[in-house]
Amino acid sequence: MSPETVSSPRYVRHGSNAGQPLTRRDGVLKVTGRATYAADNHPEGMLYAVMAGSRIARGRVVSLNVAAAKAHRGVVEVLTPENRPPLAHDPDQKMPPFGFRVEVLQDDTVRYVNQPVAMVIAETLEAATEGATLLDPQYDVEEARTGLESGERFQAEAVGVGAPPRTAYGDIEAGLAQAARVTEVDYVTPAQYHNAMETHAVVAEWDGDHVTLDMPNQAMALSAASYAAYFGIPVENVLIRSPFLGGGFGSKAILNGPQLLAIIAARMLRRPVKLALARTQMFGPVGHRGGTWQKLRIGTDGEGRLTALHHHALAETSTFDEFIEPSASVSLTLYASPAILVEHEGLRLNVGTPGPMRAPGAASGSVALEAAMDEAAEANGMDPLEFRLANYAETEPGTGRPFSSKALRECYAEGAKRFGWSGRPLEPRRMRDENGFLVGWGMGTAFFHCPHFPAEARATLRADGTALVETGGADMGQGAWTALAQIGAEALGLDPEQVEIHSGLSSLPDGGVAGGSAHTASAGLALHNAGEDAIGKLSELATADPASPLFGAGNIGVVARGGRLYRLDDETRGESYAEILTRAGRREVVGTAKAARDPAVTEAYAMFSHGAVFAEVKVDPDLGQVRVSRLVGAFAAGRIINPRLVRSQYYGGMIWGISFALHEEAITDKRTGRIMNADLAGYHVPVNADVPSVEAILIPEEDAHVNPLGVKGVGEIAITGTVGAIANAVWHATGVRVRRFPIHIEDLLVG
Repeated sequence: MSPETVSSPRYVRHGSNAGQPLTRRDGVLKVTGRATYAADNHPEGMLYAVMAGSRIARGRVVSLNVAAAKAHRGVVEVLTPENRPPLAHDPDQKMPPFGFRVEVLQDDTVRYVNQPVAMVIAETLEAATEGATLLDPQYDVEEARTGLESGERFQAEAVGVGAPPRTAYGDIEAGLAQAARVTEVDYVTPAQYHNAMETHAVVAEWDGDHVTLDMPNQAMALSAASYAAYFGIPVENVLIRSPFLGGGFGSKAILNGPQLLAIIAARMLRRPVKLALARTQMFGPVGHRGGTWQKLRIGTDGEGRLTALHHHALAETSTFDEFIEPSASVSLTLYASPAILVEHEGLRLNVGTPGPMRAPGAASGSVALEAAMDEAAEANGMDPLEFRLANYAETEPGTGRPFSSKALRECYAEGAKRFGWSGRPLEPRRMRDENGFLVGWGMGTAFFHCPHFPAEARATLRADGTALVETGGADMGQGAWTALAQIGAEALGLDPEQVEIHSGLSSLPDGGVAGGSAHTASAGLALHNAGEDAIGKLSELATADPASPLFGAGNIGVVARGGRLYRLDDETRGESYAEILTRAGRREVVGTAKAARDPAVTEAYAMFSHGAVFAEVKVDPDLGQVRVSRLVGAFAAGRIINPRLVRSQYYGGMIWGISFALHEEAITDKRTGRIMNADLAGYHVPVNADVPSVEAILIPEEDAHVNPLGVKGVGEIAITGTVGAIANAVWHATGVRVRRFPIHIEDLLVG
């Protein structure tokens, strides 16, 4: 046989551990304390930096006692607007695609509490902390803009990351005019702040014009390019090391002023510098979810079908930049209506600039939409699930695009069955438990879009039968090391135990952004393609080698399985990867690949993960105290790479939903603009006692369009249905509609 086409032999993969509930690769390192986070690094000669943050929300710094701070034992330098070295890129100019204006001591203007006004660098953390106190800033104070009454409303040019602020389909006023009923309601959601266990930190070390940055980072390649621009150096001179993140939630994909100042200080002093923000400093300079004021008008006909859906959102942002929470946009995708109008406005306040935070827009917007849909169902005398099914969108509302896949009906059916929804009385205050507590059942639809970030990867097959897969991704607790290794192993026809993964370095192939619930799909597809490239090259070696049993099989094709290649037409003929490489005198074969979504597919299909969350609450009739006693969520998110990790993500999302509905809010002093609960004692999040029972059901779904792996995102979707489900359950238990979140006891003590 002559190998006519050995350049690209066909092969297929049989057998895989992708889809198996493997335990986390990083689990032992984390529970034994051997995982190295950014602030665990301590290079020789390292200095400590402490940010001095503003104590006022608006005004200017009149004076800083720099002399007192520098006289303190151990203090090496104080960085202020007077001596901060210039940057190659203007920090007041945004840097796309995720760039924000950053506060790095441009001048003495103060625009929010905790804005950096100076940075003290010292030999010890204690000396730096004391030096920051000795600065004793004095201010010329102006009246702070802290809320709806004092803020400046404006028409936003874009919402989220570049989305249009207004989208309309059909005639909204005509749809409302012809409706048999119109439900008009207002909802308020609070400002929420990223509070990952690991605060923002950086250890910066310069070597000439090269810099190494140990920092938690969700977008290493983008960040390296941004730091290179700020310092006027080639991007290859920036090395970001981020093997472990103690949570991110979106904030660690964005550059911020304190970290940039620490890097400036390290360059200025020619010594390594470490900065780790205090917990209180997480409230201001590193992003948050902006508060919203939302109004919905829902028109329905005599059979409970939508005739119009109008969703208007006003969202807070800073006085010097724009990030508008795209809350109203949720109403474009979920329910069928001949007329839909979504609108956004901005409200300028003296706060730090908001940014992407766990399900940006979808979390806050779905709160209002799902509660409003419940109110519309009540107005029509319909069961909430029946009402949603009556308005089920078979294609994307407005555009008419088909969904790449949509198993939401199955989510409704399985979730309702497991929860016992059919036993729910229609009217509120009809159920009590054995202790006399009011019991309520509510539901909400969950959804999240399926973005895809360009990514790159490398896969190396070794002569010893093992492999190395590499991509510059980020594991912030979602299990990326494990799931990506499973994808790489599948592509290479190996068991995951035979595959080593390297990640967490900006010098590796760009793994894309670990955000938007897109990391597994983005970096995973790149690894899949790199693995195929490596196997393809290995197949070329074998099919072109007369000594190989695969010689001449280029046209026929080969199958990769268990570390061996077999002929497709005769699987008794094959050999191991090690044999192929050894005979070829090769120690390894390397495959590389990029992955990006075809724009034509994006135009042709609407791509979302879907789900349904059912909640049971118990409310003390005398005290108004609310407990979520049960949550059942059913979710369809395409192909599942690791169900153990996916369930963990769903649990986390539903628990965040409990937090949003009942606990989490930043409380601002309206006089000063200070956040009064800027710590984990006053900024409440759920604890184990608040989460007695959470169940996540994985609904099978195949998607041939979203990407070749069929993988969708799971990280953020479970927040989106949960908050509305809990709010609706509270109404069902008490008969009281609460439209301001989180729900407080006093909201229920009425009448």
